[in-house]
Amino acid sequence: MTCSTNCCTIWGMTIRMLASAVRRPSLPLTERDEQDLVLLRESEVRRRILASLSGDTAFPADASEAVMLHAVFKVGLATLGEALEDQGYAEMAAQQTTETLEMRSEARRRRPTWADES
Repeated sequence: MTCSTNCCTIWGMTIRMLASAVRRPSLPLTERDEQDLVLLRESEVRRRILASLSGDTAFPADASEAVMLHAVFKVGLATLGEALEDQGYAEMAAQQTTETLEMRSEARRRRPTWADES
């Protein structure tokens, strides 16, 4: 099945999402969430940024709510993954002992073996 207006979408839903969706859970939304979705739907700039951050193609103004929420979910998971990486690196840095840091500092001050070659 192909779409004549946008080769990456069918009925406003990305092909990738159609292929990988395993269930469609309900999602309670607050009034603020509803307002944010309206802003997202009405702003081409916001939709373009969401598409860029989520790795999807551009979202048309009539994209389904499910597609928009899935993109927001993907961006949230990516942000969470980045925060987890940052925390992991911070923990690794904190685990380095003073002795390890001193050994590295000393190794940096050593003259390279190839420096004496003529």
